[in-house]
Amino acid sequence: MRQIPIGARGTFSLVVAADHLANRFKDATLPPVLATPVMIMMMENAALNAIKPYLDSGESAVGTRIDVQHLAATPAGRTVIAEAEVTKVAGRQVGFRIEASDGAERIGTGTHERMVIDLARFNERLNRKSG
Repeated sequence: MRQIPIGARGTFSLVVAADHLANRFKDATLPPVLATPVMIMMMENAALNAIKPYLDSGESAVGTRIDVQHLAATPAGRTVIAEAEVTKVAGRQVGFRIEASDGAERIGTGTHERMVIDLARFNERLNRKSG
């Protein structure tokens, strides 16, 4: 892993489709709006995109903490853009400020942490647990 600079940024965008709606994940009576877990997935992907250029071959990063507020509803058909900015780096632990917007307003905000991992070692530990 190369040094990850404070202020590194990443984005992830998605057009909200039927598979992304709250009424598909939870209660079918909910209105057809973006589900919170999908917004969180977008924020996590934006964070990963912020640090990918600094990861060595065979490395990735897994989410270890997230604290998010979902501020506004987004209907199907809108493009949501999630953004992440590195706010701290402590060894392999990386902290982010995250937010999402839908072109009309900010729909989510929060903080997130990821841990840089060696994929081979991670998979080895996982295989020992499942075997």
